[in-house]
Amino acid sequence: MPSNPVVAVAGATGAVGVEMLKVLAGRSFPASRVIALASSRSAGKRVPFGAGELVVEEMTSSSFEGVDIALFSAGADVSRRFRDAATNAGCVMIDNSSAFRMDDDVPLVVPEVNPGDVGWHSGVVANPNCSTIQMVVALKPLADIAPITRVVVATYQAASGAGQAAMDELYTQSREFLAGQELHVRHFAHRIAFNCIPHIDVFLGDGSTKEEWKMVVETQKIMHAPEIRVAATCVRVPVLRCHSESIAVEFSAPVALDAARDALRAASGVTLIDDPAESSYPMPALLEGTDEVFVGRLRADGSVPNGLQLWCVADQLRKGAALNAVQIAELLLQRYY
Repeated sequence: MPSNPVVAVAGATGAVGVEMLKVLAGRSFPASRVIALASSRSAGKRVPFGAGELVVEEMTSSSFEGVDIALFSAGADVSRRFRDAATNAGCVMIDNSSAFRMDDDVPLVVPEVNPGDVGWHSGVVANPNCSTIQMVVALKPLADIAPITRVVVATYQAASGAGQAAMDELYTQSREFLAGQELHVRHFAHRIAFNCIPHIDVFLGDGSTKEEWKMVVETQKIMHAPEIRVAATCVRVPVLRCHSESIAVEFSAPVALDAARDALRAASGVTLIDDPAESSYPMPALLEGTDEVFVGRLRADGSVPNGLQLWCVADQLRKGAALNAVQIAELLLQRYY
């Protein structure tokens, strides 16, 4: 791979694709060229990139000739359809969909947690689910103190996790609700304005949702800890950006609060905001557009041995998607240079 690779963004007109372009420019990623790809419907549109714009090209099987890294955020079906075209062209595919995350030959990478896993990719590196990413970034420094045995997490996931159209629906329904008008539901199972929906992705046979299942198996894979027990409840809330999580962690040995705070303060990608006396803690409305995983409300959990509780917030379009993908691309470059 060259030190100044050619980078393609597949799904460049979507919410995550637009954010990928922002992150590439904002981090001065050393690309010799950046190509914006999307469906034929979007071909010819212009998308912002740095101080200028890119003209969107239609994504075809030949789009990846001469491309070194492709950041995909166009949905699982599109990723599956174009995988061979990308990898056969010698391109490394960094995929934001769920298509390949649990494949044995595909590393699932969060650079702050398991950066070494990029070393065994065979053409595809998977970006984890947004909720999983922010949780494992917060858990890793704590797991380095003592092994984690169990995690119970409830998520409060923003509308933007379902895409730009879902964000638009939250705006529209809020206006309709405040005006006393009928609310139109299109992108969620129920209205999202002034409501919480405990239903993200499809329901599985055991009563959990696929989003909840992802948090279980992805956490185990990323942290190389199949023994960790994870229980998740995933909820969509009427917030535009930033997912929040309430996390209860059980360890195999005692973890002192001071040691946990010190570890979180020192951890890469984590910012501790934890001063209850000043009502200081992470909140999604204040953290849009940020890159870190923010942790607060750290406290002992007296209901179990060796337990801690914490509150975690991150912008899922940034660290939960676009930023994590670009960080993986940066890791790939570090392997070679």
